[in-house]
Amino acid sequence: MRLFAAIYPPAVAVADLTARMKGLRVASARHARLADPANLHLTLAFLGEVPDDRLADVKHALASAARTVRCPLLRLSGGGCFGAGRSTVLWVDVRGEVEVLDALARSIRDGLREAGLPCDDKPFRAHLTIARPGDRVPESDVRSDVHTLHDYAGPQWAADELLLIRSHLGRTPPRYTRVAVWALAAGS
Repeated sequence: MRLFAAIYPPAVAVADLTARMKGLRVASARHARLADPANLHLTLAFLGEVPDDRLADVKHALASAARTVRCPLLRLSGGGCFGAGRSTVLWVDVRGEVEVLDALARSIRDGLREAGLPCDDKPFRAHLTIARPGDRVPESDVRSDVHTLHDYAGPQWAADELLLIRSHLGRTPPRYTRVAVWALAAGS
């Protein structure tokens, strides 16, 4: 099964961002591949394919990591793009107590490695992907959207849950299933 660890923003943050996304040029582009609001998430660790018999080990690593941090206060704000050409991705930045997310991502990845489980080695960069325009949208439109997102600031929210998600390949749009959830401790 294909797995990743994530935090999902609450409905109020998703609704606010979705309202802003409607004004972006990629939103009206024919083949821009906008993210489904129900699937908007912050990926903390991508595991890729994991054998079914290792699921308990994955859950143990994530449960341990969830106990190491308190729930951070976050805000979706600003934005940018990664990649170029076919690989262009439009994203919204995450601000607030991002250092807590960094610590959680490190703890998750360390726990997975200690258990001999796969995980992405890319440096963690807190962001939320909102569209994959690729080369189907003019670069000038993508730059315009990045500029439009520059002054975006959504509502603040507490990231109080860590989720293990299974992604199902071959689906358009992608389909995600929540496998397990762990509470992050409230704190100061």
